[in-house]
Amino acid sequence: MTAKILGIAGSLRKGSFNRRLLTAASHELPDGLALVTWDELAHVPPFDEDAEDGPAPRSVATLRTAILEADGLLIATPEYNGSIPGQLKNALDWASRPYGESSLSGKPAAVIGASPGQYGAAWAQAELRKVLGQAGANVSDAQVAVPEAFRQLDERDRLLDHELRTSLTALIAELHRTIRGDVPAA
Repeated sequence: MTAKILGIAGSLRKGSFNRRLLTAASHELPDGLALVTWDELAHVPPFDEDAEDGPAPRSVATLRTAILEADGLLIATPEYNGSIPGQLKNALDWASRPYGESSLSGKPAAVIGASPGQYGAAWAQAELRKVLGQAGANVSDAQVAVPEAFRQLDERDRLLDHELRTSLTALIAELHRTIRGDVPAA
């Protein structure tokens, strides 16, 4: 049986480095693992506790369902002002609610990131792991930070750097082991 990873790019831009990094990850998947990208981040309305009493907005319901149906999550985040993009944080706030019914609860998750700068969104990745952990996800401590992303991806969105590609493959393998239950929960 094939396990399904839900990929979410934290950038709204169609050609973003982090969308491309998810494509790079798809090239590194082992047999028995599939990556499906959720691409409705731009449509998630601002989180509003008052709205929790009624039916969830369509994009929120779609996000929650996609997370619940996935065996694991792979989120690629850019870094904006030293942290994660507001729209990504907003979507995760929606996914974590209502309290006690988080679609993120216990979900194996891994975080990757790319940026045009020299640190590869490392701070944003740390922030995102914290947010996911607070929401109840089983978050990997592994990190793949892709600096100077404009130099790192080829025309088919494969990582050019051997060490980065090896790190990405290892992160995906760890996520796959966690999904299968071969790695204890965090």
